[in-house]
Amino acid sequence: MLKLSQVVRPGPAQFICESGALSLLDEKLSVFKNPVLITGEKSYDAFKKHYPGERDFTVLRYNRTSSHEDMERLASQIPEGTDVLVGIGGGTALDTTKGTASMLGIDLITIPTVLGTCAGFTPLSVVYHPDHTFKEVEYYERGIHLCLMDLNLLIESPKQYFMGGIGDTLAKWYEAKGITEHVEGELPAMVEVGLSTAKVTQEILLRDTKDGLASLEAKTVTPAFERLAETIVGVAGTVGGFAGEYGRMAGAHAVHNGMSLVPETHAYEHGVKVAYGVLVQLVAAGKDSDVATLLPFYKENNFPAKLSDFGVKEDLEAKINVVAEFAASDAETFNLAVKNVTTEQVRDAMLTLEAK
Repeated sequence: MLKLSQVVRPGPAQFICESGALSLLDEKLSVFKNPVLITGEKSYDAFKKHYPGERDFTVLRYNRTSSHEDMERLASQIPEGTDVLVGIGGGTALDTTKGTASMLGIDLITIPTVLGTCAGFTPLSVVYHPDHTFKEVEYYERGIHLCLMDLNLLIESPKQYFMGGIGDTLAKWYEAKGITEHVEGELPAMVEVGLSTAKVTQEILLRDTKDGLASLEAKTVTPAFERLAETIVGVAGTVGGFAGEYGRMAGAHAVHNGMSLVPETHAYEHGVKVAYGVLVQLVAAGKDSDVATLLPFYKENNFPAKLSDFGVKEDLEAKINVVAEFAASDAETFNLAVKNVTTEQVRDAMLTLEAK
């Protein structure tokens, strides 16, 4: 039986997702004396466009590594008396800000500017080395004070990040379901909560993605777009927060990691590759009805459904073998969804998708 994470991390103390939400920032900052912003150039420009307040902030720039070294650099530059950091940007900027706030032992506000991850909601950072290679996932004792999402800003964010956020979030249900199917006995109540929220993410994505993508392209906030924004950041962030080890990565992410060995796939967003991994996991697990449900969804919303859709044309079978061998290895997580999975099972699943 899998070891359950003993700490439930339900999310920020406050979560606001609405049009014009940045008009509330000054009010929310009124309980603090000295806020400092950490952000990047494009993210800060997007923030300034939609922030109607008049506060003059101290602004620091992260170096895009999400490394302990950059967090330490920023922590050394934070003025004395700072009592809250405001992270503005995508996952890397927010993870950097979370780590810096943890080092200083002060409060944190997150303002996502793209819809690519649930980083604005979760009290953890994906930490890399300065050369951008993965180091660890670091969990923090202190939760986020406020996650503030302005839909007027997010409706102008890049589509590729939105696609990635949809794909990565879609995996929440299928990976969690794949893991818990192998658990004997009753699940803890909090794990059931996590699984229930994972199911909610799947239902909303299958229902609202087409309209949500159309809303983004038209730059018009609609109820479908709002639900997707809340789902990618807020609802998705609760899955691992409540389910712990039962809500972690499984087959879909193992396939993504194997795809890192195929250069043609590097131009695609993390979540788009994870979405393909969902199909591979389902085929390998014999979940034919789930595959039949998802394939029309992928086609309608232009998600790649086979490795050749990622521009892999030369030596396709050899590259399928490379991905399959990596994904099925003992160092990876595919076996959490398909027990004792083999390279042949993953390869055959990928070949099956090529033929559809």
